[in-house]
Amino acid sequence: MTIHWCGTGLSAIPGLRRLIAAGHDVTVWNRTADKARAAVGDLTDDIRAFDIDALAAALAPRDVVVSMLPGDWHVPLAERAIAAGAQFVSSSYIAPEMRALDAAAQNAGVALVNEVGLDPGIDHLMAHALMADYRASEAFDPANRLSFISYCGGIPKIPNDFRYKFSWSPLGVLKALRSPSRSIRGGAEFNVARPWDAISSYTAPLPAPESFEVYPNRDSLPFMADYGLDPAWPVEEFVRGTLRLNGWADAWADVFAEIETLKGPEGDARLKEMSDGFWAAHAYDPDEPDRVVLCVALKAERDGATVWHKTYTLDAWGDARGTAMARLVSETVALAVEAVLAGRIAPGVSAAPSDPALVAEWMARVGDEAQHVALVDHLSG
Repeated sequence: MTIHWCGTGLSAIPGLRRLIAAGHDVTVWNRTADKARAAVGDLTDDIRAFDIDALAAALAPRDVVVSMLPGDWHVPLAERAIAAGAQFVSSSYIAPEMRALDAAAQNAGVALVNEVGLDPGIDHLMAHALMADYRASEAFDPANRLSFISYCGGIPKIPNDFRYKFSWSPLGVLKALRSPSRSIRGGAEFNVARPWDAISSYTAPLPAPESFEVYPNRDSLPFMADYGLDPAWPVEEFVRGTLRLNGWADAWADVFAEIETLKGPEGDARLKEMSDGFWAAHAYDPDEPDRVVLCVALKAERDGATVWHKTYTLDAWGDARGTAMARLVSETVALAVEAVLAGRIAPGVSAAPSDPALVAEWMARVGDEAQHVALVDHLSG
């Protein structure tokens, strides 16, 4: 079985290198073969210029296609994988077009695994672990009122005046700022047209508690079922969101104001122009450390009193092994590839696993890649 790893961008390298070093049969595909050779040429010479037809011709049953390419490529690659009886792994969110491949994947007996990076990915593992812990606890009661938060952010380890730095093209970040969000706040659905309309403060329970700015991201509500919340349970808060350094909203005020005015093709062109400017002005310098902070928490209340409250915290930063973002994204992808190869993920379209054994194994590996991972019990002691 061959792993066909497509894309050797900044977030792909550590996991790819580990799979090759572990002795897996890996073919590396990249739009620029020379860049791939610079990244992994010391470990393999099986590096090819990416061409989807050439890749499809190379696929054999039970192979695994890994897409670390832009999102537009995921579905076409997954379709080629199904046709060849091969499997598919991506760190990206499950798009409706990917979800629509579920029946075909099941009929072919192949797994199409998505959302196995950092966020989405590790955050899902933490959520599944918290839900299993809560359900097994003496505090569990379907009548308890639940609050769930999941905040993740890539931030500069060394803060700057812009309160942010870019690991890759800023275009994705800018496009996300134009997206509405849906979550639950105060027991009711909370809809926001733009992130800057819902910025609040969050104190992360790190070893030295630290305050950040946070805001809802995308549509949180479908994840309630994914994480195992019964529709009949009362929910006070449920939000998956983005975390930024304090001062970010003020530093980006002019950006927000301009994005608000952009419409149509001209607006898209201006967004691309802004992205290019930000990449030139606010990309990480060589060897400059990035930082990732992730907090996932579940709280249960009864008659106004907290009866169960735990938070998973993760804090990681760039070091000699590479950037925190690249380690946490690509190493989790690599874990998914190995699970698929071992037949531990069922056929069909799926996200990061909820299986307790896989969650425990993957969380242990995450602990190797981050400088700090902990489960905080807010009611102990």
